[in-house]
Amino acid sequence: MSREYDKLVRDDVPDLLRRDGKRVATHTADDAEYVERLNAKLDEEIAEYREDGTLEELADVLEVVYALAAAEGATRSELEELRAEKADRNGRFIDRVVVESVADQ
Repeated sequence: MSREYDKLVRDDVPDLLRRDGKRVATHTADDAEYVERLNAKLDEEIAEYREDGTLEELADVLEVVYALAAAEGATRSELEELRAEKADRNGRFIDRVVVESVADQ
């Protein structure tokens, strides 16, 4: 019995499936398809994290974020530097502040 998936998977998944005796058909995405599929994978992983709330699912989200950064030509350290700069400029989410309204003075 064959099942269709048509989704981006981690690099070792095809080999793991083959070791289990499965026949696996794959292709390598070009740059545009890769980014499109990473964005779809990000949505999938976020949905899984929201459903399960586990650190393992959150780590999957982070792995996709790192891959998206790399696809944009950025390293993890460059991404972290941008995150830190924005946190320094605008703050973090430590104090749990919720804006209820904003009005002109």
